[in-house]
Amino acid sequence: MIMKRSGSSDLPLHDGEAPSWLVSRMKKLAKPIVRAIIDDFGRDEFLRRLSNPYWFQSLGCVLGFDWHSSGLTTVTTGVLKDVINPEEHGIFVAGGKGKESLKTPSEIEKFCESLNLSSRRIGSLKKASKLSAKVDNVAIQAGAPIYHHNFFGSEDGRWTVVQQGIDKENQIARRYHWISDEVESFVEDPHEAILTDEKKEKALNMTAKTSEECRNTSTDLVKDNPNRIKRDFQKILPEEQKSLLNWMPEKKNLDPSFDSFSLPKRMNWDALENAYELQPQNYEKLIEIEGVGPATARGLALVSEIIYGDEASWKDPAKYSFAFGGKDGVPYPVNRSAMDKAHKTLKAAVEEAEVGWKKKKKAIKRLKNFSSGEK
Repeated sequence: MIMKRSGSSDLPLHDGEAPSWLVSRMKKLAKPIVRAIIDDFGRDEFLRRLSNPYWFQSLGCVLGFDWHSSGLTTVTTGVLKDVINPEEHGIFVAGGKGKESLKTPSEIEKFCESLNLSSRRIGSLKKASKLSAKVDNVAIQAGAPIYHHNFFGSEDGRWTVVQQGIDKENQIARRYHWISDEVESFVEDPHEAILTDEKKEKALNMTAKTSEECRNTSTDLVKDNPNRIKRDFQKILPEEQKSLLNWMPEKKNLDPSFDSFSLPKRMNWDALENAYELQPQNYEKLIEIEGVGPATARGLALVSEIIYGDEASWKDPAKYSFAFGGKDGVPYPVNRSAMDKAHKTLKAAVEEAEVGWKKKKKAIKRLKNFSSGEK
C-alpha cells in the first residue's frame, strides 16, 4: 500500500476576526489566482493542490495571511468560498467555521442542483463530507475536536476537504487534508495530510492499518448484542479510579493520566442499540451511525483491546513539520520538492493574475518569505 503524505505545521490559536480591510484585499487577489490556476491546470488539479498542505499554506501566505496562525485555515477557505463561482469554475465550496459547518449538507445540495448533478452524486458528496468530519472527530482522537469543515467539490464528483480541530488545552490547531482520489477507505489511512505543531505522545488512531482487527472487533461487538458490551464494559470499569493500565501490563511505562486510556464516563447505549438493529457491515458504517461519537468509539476500542486482545493504534498520525524544518532535518524534515512546486505554481499564477504590479510584487515577496521560513 502506498503511504499517504502527512505532516505538521505550527498553527497557534489566534482569537478574533480577520480585519475587513485584509479580507477584502485577499478576495481581490484570490479571484484571479483561482481563475488562472483552473484555466491553466484544470479543476481536478486545483482540488489536488488544495489538499497539499505546503501548497495550501503557501496560498494563504500569498493572499496575505500570517503563515503561523490557525486563522490561515479559516480565513483562506472563507475567502475561497466567496470567490469561487460554481457556474464559472465548475467547483463549489460548502461549510465553514462553527455553525457554518452544519450548513454543509444543504449547501452541497444547493450547489449540486445548480450544476445539474444527479441525486446519486449529491448523495455521494454528502457522504464524503459527513464521513471525513466523523472520522477526524471519532476515529482519530487527539484532543482536538473539529470546529471548522470546508468541502470543495466539482461537477465531476471529485472533492477535497480542509478541516481543522482545536486543542484548547494547548491552544493550538490541528488541520486535516483529504482528497477523493486517494481515499480507498474512509477508515484506513484516508488522509492526504494531518498537520499539528505538537505531536501527541499517544493518540487513538482507529484509521491506522494496525487498528484493522480492533475495528473489526468493535463492529462485531455491536452486531452481536449490546448486553454483551455492557458486561464487558463492567468488567473493566476501574475500581477506586484505578488506571486502565492495570489491565494492560505491557503498557505500564505509559503515563497513567493519559486521557485516551480512560474509559468514557458514559457510553451511548441508545446509539449502540440502534447500531445493533442496523447491523453495520463494517467500521465505516458503524461510525456513520448517528450517536456513535468519540466516547462510544473509544469505549469499543478499549473493550476490543483489553478483553479480546485486538489492539488499536495509539500513535499520533501526524508525522513531521514543514514550518520550522531545516535542511539538515532538525527538528523536522522538509519536503523540499513539494514546497518548490508550490512556490513555482503559485508564483506563475500570481504573475498571470489580472491585478496591479505592486500587488503582484507584494504577493510574490510573501511567498518568498514563507518558502525561506521568514515571518
